[in-house]
Amino acid sequence: MSVDVIDRLRDMAARADRVWIQGSTSYGDLLAETGRMAHALGALGLAKGDRLLVQVEKCPEVLSLYLACLRAGVIFLPVNPGYTVAETQHFLTDAEPALALVEQARVAAVEELGARAMSFVDFLALAAGQGADFPDPPHAPGDLAAILYTSGTTGRSKGVMLSRENLASNAEALVDLWKFTETDVLLHALPVFHTHGLFVATNCALYAGASLVFQRSFQPDAVLADLPKATVMMGVPTFYSRLLADPRLTPELCRGMRLFISGSAPLSPATHAEWRARTGHVILERYGMTETNMITSNPCDGERRAGTVGMPLPGVEVRVTGPDGAVLAPGEAGSIEVRGPNVFGGYWRLPEKTAEEFRPGGWFVTGDLGAFDAEGYLSILGRAKDLVITGGLNVYPAEVEAALDDLPGIAASAVIGVPHPDFGEAVVACVIPAAGAKLDEATIRAALRDRLAAFKIPKRVLVLSEFPRNAMGKVQKADLRRLHAGLFADD
Repeated sequence: MSVDVIDRLRDMAARADRVWIQGSTSYGDLLAETGRMAHALGALGLAKGDRLLVQVEKCPEVLSLYLACLRAGVIFLPVNPGYTVAETQHFLTDAEPALALVEQARVAAVEELGARAMSFVDFLALAAGQGADFPDPPHAPGDLAAILYTSGTTGRSKGVMLSRENLASNAEALVDLWKFTETDVLLHALPVFHTHGLFVATNCALYAGASLVFQRSFQPDAVLADLPKATVMMGVPTFYSRLLADPRLTPELCRGMRLFISGSAPLSPATHAEWRARTGHVILERYGMTETNMITSNPCDGERRAGTVGMPLPGVEVRVTGPDGAVLAPGEAGSIEVRGPNVFGGYWRLPEKTAEEFRPGGWFVTGDLGAFDAEGYLSILGRAKDLVITGGLNVYPAEVEAALDDLPGIAASAVIGVPHPDFGEAVVACVIPAAGAKLDEATIRAALRDRLAAFKIPKRVLVLSEFPRNAMGKVQKADLRRLHAGLFADD
């Protein structure tokens, strides 16, 4: 069984030399702050098993509150602060939190929805007056630690129930795999309402006794200024593409960096190659999701293959299966399934949906399509719902996108299936031009003829200025399909 997150925090706090946030907070300070916050939760009537909804802008205190909830046994429920009050209503109704901590301007609106609310500033003031020593109640590895809601791009958001062991086991595996040590300094520019910034980044640093360069949001100027202070950066592909657009990104600026990690959305092979050419560093791409934490990773030592997400983490099993559930051989594409201590316990108050997503033996069906190569590297071919079936033939969007991204003048691509009167679905490519480039549909289609079979070549290429994306930078293909559903209506 893994070492609990709070036990690890106590280990680090016992060492006076350990710095949590550079320039402000030691691990000892962090432990004291979490104690005060845990007391404040109790003073507000929250007990072990209660849910705490937190919808505030990113700040160091949010990380402290997450840890305070672990200490008190209160279930942490972070919500994107960009959501409107109307959008937040679903989480309030579904999770029934004992308290919602929000910005002062939202307190009255949240209370009008029938929830108990308090401003985060008032909570921090209450916590500041509490004692630092907190008697943690007993905890078990299977106790619920957090509920994170899925993005809801395919329907109503579902609450993912994550246990203390889910978080601890994944942190231990990643620290070992990515060779985190107490000498590392993590540049933290990710949001903290999502598993990437909240759990992967925070817990890796904490378990290693590393420190953070804490940034409240991703701003290229600030990241470039702080890179010389850091040894590791975790980001989404958008971070890397935006930094590549800045001429200040040089090998010298990255000289002290040990590792660049990318996740939460697919990293294009073109970005992978350009980053290596510009900085001398090879980005490490990994694969995970809210329900499973991290699943696979390219190696820290060894070949990091562009277009792949590496191999299963230690202790995590991954398989690719066909429609009949049979395990497929390397090179064959199918459904990605995962089993291990990282996998969530189910969806909050949705037992039937939970049962649908698991196969016998505890295998979770991720909804992603992929294939292993002969060396065990996994490639993600897209979501099962994004598979395009045209004229009875399967087209995996990732394959077409990789071919498009290799063409000059294309900054980004997204391939979707659109209803077609003859083929059932037609392959359609949406592309964003690189700065200064002028893209021509016929030229792009012609350039793909030597790269792809005829049935995979997009029947239309749409040049767009931007893609609809969620908060983590993932292209929202469902929105693209809705926008262009009538493209072939008159054919």
